[in-house]
Amino acid sequence: MLFGKHLNKYYKKYWYLFLIGIVTLIAIDYAQTLLPEALGDIVRAFQSGTAPSEADVMPVVWRVVIVAAILAVGRVIWRISIFSASSRIEMGMREEMFVKSERVSQTYLHQNPVGNILNWFSTDIESVDELLGWGTIMMVDAFFMTTLVIVKLFLVNWFVSIMILIPMILIVIWGAFVEKFMSERWRTRQAANDELYDFAQENITGLRVIKAFAKEKQQLHAFAKVAQKNREVSVKFARLSVIFDVSIEIIIGMVFAIALGLGGYLVYRSFNNEPLFGIDLDAGQLTTIIGYFGMLIWPMMALGQVFAMRSRAKTSLERISGFLDSDEDIKDPENPVEFVNPRGEIEFRDFHFAYPDADHESVKGVSLKINAGETIGIVGKIGSAKSTLVNSLDRLYNVPKGTIFIDGIDIMDAKVSSLRGMIAYVPQDNFLFSDEIKNNIAFANSNATLEQIADAANFASVAKDIDGFTEKYSTVSGERGVTLSGGQKQRISIARAYLEDAPIMILDDSVSAVDLKTEEEILRNIREKRAGKTTILVASRVSTVASLNRIVVMKKGTVEAFGTHEELLKISPTYQKMVHLQELEREAEGQR
Repeated sequence: MLFGKHLNKYYKKYWYLFLIGIVTLIAIDYAQTLLPEALGDIVRAFQSGTAPSEADVMPVVWRVVIVAAILAVGRVIWRISIFSASSRIEMGMREEMFVKSERVSQTYLHQNPVGNILNWFSTDIESVDELLGWGTIMMVDAFFMTTLVIVKLFLVNWFVSIMILIPMILIVIWGAFVEKFMSERWRTRQAANDELYDFAQENITGLRVIKAFAKEKQQLHAFAKVAQKNREVSVKFARLSVIFDVSIEIIIGMVFAIALGLGGYLVYRSFNNEPLFGIDLDAGQLTTIIGYFGMLIWPMMALGQVFAMRSRAKTSLERISGFLDSDEDIKDPENPVEFVNPRGEIEFRDFHFAYPDADHESVKGVSLKINAGETIGIVGKIGSAKSTLVNSLDRLYNVPKGTIFIDGIDIMDAKVSSLRGMIAYVPQDNFLFSDEIKNNIAFANSNATLEQIADAANFASVAKDIDGFTEKYSTVSGERGVTLSGGQKQRISIARAYLEDAPIMILDDSVSAVDLKTEEEILRNIREKRAGKTTILVASRVSTVASLNRIVVMKKGTVEAFGTHEELLKISPTYQKMVHLQELEREAEGQR
């Protein structure tokens, strides 16, 4: 079997199912050992040279019928119990893994691509399930059936039994020797699978971009290289597995030849009253021995398969355990603080931040205070750390303690769920689920009524668009909102955040794909419907932030200036340049 802390608890939970299945298997194994005896009795009945009577044959027939009935019922019982246990364990582990995947940090996802995680959820968990199901059956048969048959063989003829057992020991030795190599090959194969899964996932996600640039052939060639590498590794593993299976079959063939040849010779000597080494063996006994050997073929083959199966499952469980045991970077402190009567005040105190594995800081010594209820804009050139600054509030990454405060509470001291409940976030990369539009909007509030959903859509100035769809709010957006335009996706994301009704709302460049008229409507709704609540808008257009309470100007990870539109026109060179460039753009558009 396979053991580990992530499996042992399931053994304790479903021990009764395994017990029922194993006891039934043992009973079936014992019942099967009665069949060769019955076959031998029939051969002996004809050995006298006269046809046996019905009274001689019928007890043997009834014995066979009873054994067949036991086998039929028993096989149903062990299938239900053992496969039920293995599938429940698989389901439980999948659920654990899914919950874990929701808790891992952005740092972990940087280090482990989605393709790797998908492989753990598919091939690796299936390898463990295979060992727990079929592997359990094979191990029980390999041990108990082999033991029962060997005992029976010794009772029939000890000499032939020893000749059969010697090659069988080779199977155990060979299997233990090969398991180590197969485990390493399986690990290499799974690593190649990780790469293949990751490449496929990335290309399927970016299929529209690939098509837009007509790069299908280029990506096909790239995929062929990854697939070829995967093929070579898989063939190496399959080759080793086949060699192992063939070697087991060769050993089995050797054992059968020994049993048949030696047994036949002993029967011949006994028939001529010249027993070899005093061993007397008749045709009935030889028939029984051959029957027992036939029963040994399955457990011997099963033993070989178990070695291969266990090597795969062991490696897969190590990969799964590594995932489940991985440190959770984003977690509650020992005594987490919860936000009570939140106001939405935000303060940065000499805030520095660098992404994992980065060789430089993205944010350098930012200090500023946003009062509760203010509507704040953040502008700056590309790469000035605008998104990094607002993302740090949601604690997607850990930040230095004592650098970010919300309502006077250090976010590193706050309970993560309470902190994130304070903030409604519209990310730069808008993500919609493949679901109805109303469910996408109500994602943060599943109890929202259709009236509340429509109000949120009006806030985001997307209600008219939705009403224009045939299915209206029941329209399915498609995977990642593929059936919607960029502007519609942005506005539905804004509606989703508004419906959360959080004290702090962050829009990270979330109106870049809408026209100026729609942008003005959204800004007006923010001023009216979010009055008294803190709202932060990251924008690339000065027009988006000009009417807000105050504006932060970012430059190379630092705050160049922080003030109103009029103040920034006097003190911020970056802001002045942005205003000037956008005025030139409007003039150029007017001339065209």
